[in-house]
Amino acid sequence: MNDVSTTRSPPPEALVLDKQCTAPTSGTSLGVSGVIPTLQNVVATVNLGCRLDLKTIALHARNAEYNPKRFAAAFMRIREPKTTALIFASGKMVVTGAKSEDDVKLASRKSTRVLQKLGFNTKFTEFKIQNIVASWDIKLPVRLEGLANRHHMFSSYKPELFPGLIYRMMEPKVVLLIFVSGKLVLTGAKVREELYQAFELIYPVLSDFRKT
Repeated sequence: MNDVSTTRSPPPEALVLDKQCTAPTSGTSLGVSGVIPTLQNVVATVNLGCRLDLKTIALHARNAEYNPKRFAAAFMRIREPKTTALIFASGKMVVTGAKSEDDVKLASRKSTRVLQKLGFNTKFTEFKIQNIVASWDIKLPVRLEGLANRHHMFSSYKPELFPGLIYRMMEPKVVLLIFVSGKLVLTGAKVREELYQAFELIYPVLSDFRKT
């Protein structure tokens, strides 16, 4: 199995945001909506710079496991910050489960040090945040059918398969899952500002399709 550089799954369709939806130019992190996102998961990758014996890691590291029949990486969990590292024999590592950018970097460094203590010549290089997942609750019920019909070129809504509407933007390049309750999940951002930009773009659209 190939190394994994990100844990996010692609949406079922490649949807394109039209030209009129451009990112806000104010640069502010909290715009007219006044809604602050909750970060749910920050995923990062690291290049450890050496080959790794995953069986040794599973045997000697705390909270580690390795089952090559199920997955080609060893899993190593740390308690603070609460995260999971996926460690590949090639020396690549994916860290997931963090609630902030600082936490995912700290967890990545801690995981690197654990491997160093096991005798591996690991280095902390090429650290990169690959995905930030956030959620909002705008507390406005949304008419998903109407939204899907009006924005059919960049939205996908198949309630028999998934209860949410999938809405993909290209700038910023993110995917929003929009639910009839007014709850949203956004994935695909690599920096926090992209979250705010995407939300400030979608908020007036959702307001137009609120249930009355």
